[in-house]
Amino acid sequence: MARPKVFVTRHIPDEGLTRIAAAAEVDVWPEQMPPSYEVLRERVRDCDGLVSLLTDRIDGPLLDASPKLKVVSNFAVGFNNIDVPACTQRGVCVGNTPGVLTDATADTAVTLLLVAARCVGQSSADAKEGRWLTWEPRGWLGQDLAGRTIGIVGMGRIGFAVAKRLHGGWGMKVVYTEQVPRPEADEEFGAQRVALEELLAQSDFVSAHVDLNATTQGMFGAAQFAKMKRTAVFVNTARGPLVDQSALANALRTGTIFAAGLDVTDPEPLPPGHELYKLPNCVIVPHIASATVGTRNAMARLCAENVLAGVGGHPLPNWVNPEVAERRKK
Repeated sequence: MARPKVFVTRHIPDEGLTRIAAAAEVDVWPEQMPPSYEVLRERVRDCDGLVSLLTDRIDGPLLDASPKLKVVSNFAVGFNNIDVPACTQRGVCVGNTPGVLTDATADTAVTLLLVAARCVGQSSADAKEGRWLTWEPRGWLGQDLAGRTIGIVGMGRIGFAVAKRLHGGWGMKVVYTEQVPRPEADEEFGAQRVALEELLAQSDFVSAHVDLNATTQGMFGAAQFAKMKRTAVFVNTARGPLVDQSALANALRTGTIFAAGLDVTDPEPLPPGHELYKLPNCVIVPHIASATVGTRNAMARLCAENVLAGVGGHPLPNWVNPEVAERRKK
């Protein structure tokens, strides 16, 4: 029998590529920038499997042009780039890579919080560019962490890991928002589940960890930043479109909040001349939350397992739309 064909839209780590190549004919997009939608549609039209990234739009027309496609394996926890209902309707499995990013992303959130709170970005730039003239009694004054309050917006796995680090390391009080109570957070941290408005008013640090959907898009805007303390630090390692970036820039510029640390923006990459880059109290990194060797290797392994299970007609280890199995029985 002919080996299944799999298109991989970027060079993922060999931990995944080697596994896929051992069982399938693999076509890997060779360039640094992702393929255009038109190129993607052409390359996947006779494939059984697709390994995609968040930069790849997978929608109904692309699926209709790919009648052999059985599975889309996303190299990410999120899957906002994929029209999951369209995949389900056509019997195409969708997989993702949850769990393995938790610690790396939590570490990045805490790193951004520290860097923003202690003016590391601004002071480092001043030192490098010759503006550090002497020891400054009133220079580069940041915010204290010990005993402060961390507000976790979305107490999922990553939010829980961030709370654990900040409560255990700095004795922070933990408040959080979540659709349902998280008794394990209450027990381990003495955490309190509160409404978003109360969280914003109480917290010295606010860290976003919610999914991007119709109800969360733009959830951090001018009204929300106005409710935060003037000494507050805002951190986003979830998704860029959660934030109204113009409102955030204004809040930082006017001193409505103290600082921000962003791993994600809208769009990505943020254009070099964007106003947020010009603000000394805003730290931006290029979506590096999962960028550790161990984490990216683990993501690649999960991607490979998902796509190979899908092309083989088996249940995906990490299945976004398991209802496809029932649909296929009909």
